[in-house]
Amino acid sequence: MTPDDLLVFLAARGGREYRVRALLHAGRGKKATVRELGEYRLTMRGEDVLACGPSGQPRQLSPQEFHAVFGTYTFGVPEATGVMTDLGPLFAAPEQHSGAEAT
Repeated sequence: MTPDDLLVFLAARGGREYRVRALLHAGRGKKATVRELGEYRLTMRGEDVLACGPSGQPRQLSPQEFHAVFGTYTFGVPEATGVMTDLGPLFAAPEQHSGAEAT
């Protein structure tokens, strides 16, 4: 999965945390290698991504910063961690709200 694909995936699921493996491809042909760089936990918050890497330190990244950091990587299949930020409902599309507002 490319960084662009991952951003689209996360945007559609704002507020939910996903675990992905970052991979770095190097070389070509028979000398090609894939190096695993570690596991990242990613959550889309508005237009930014909250990324927590192997060091355990979270960083909030704009889409441009995300590309600057992860632009040369590919990613494994995202796996839901079951963690939902308390801000998730704020980013849901209007048609996803139940309409049963407290008055």
